[in-house]
Amino acid sequence: MSVHLTEAAARQVQKQLEKRGGGLGLRLGVRKSGCSGFAYVIDFADEIENADSVFEDFGVKVVVHHDSLAMLDGIRIDYKTEGLNATFSFDNPNVQDSCGCGESFSV
Repeated sequence: MSVHLTEAAARQVQKQLEKRGGGLGLRLGVRKSGCSGFAYVIDFADEIENADSVFEDFGVKVVVHHDSLAMLDGIRIDYKTEGLNATFSFDNPNVQDSCGCGESFSV
């Protein structure tokens, strides 16, 4: 099992953790949503539970609960700036289809 951050994504997470005043890293998960079935959920990780797996790139931890891990295995998280917009992007090899708006996906 693997979850990866690009260097740009790791820098952004670290920047947000410093701005926030702390945290262990990024928590990544999925929830049922949208027209295709699932959406990514990202938040700060303040604790690591027994059912979590922890991955680390460029000194930044990504925490994933075991319920989401199969859908996120192999994902690569990047942080991109396009014009005035900056956002995390997800390259997930498990995605079979995604909706037209790009907000949800199916595996």
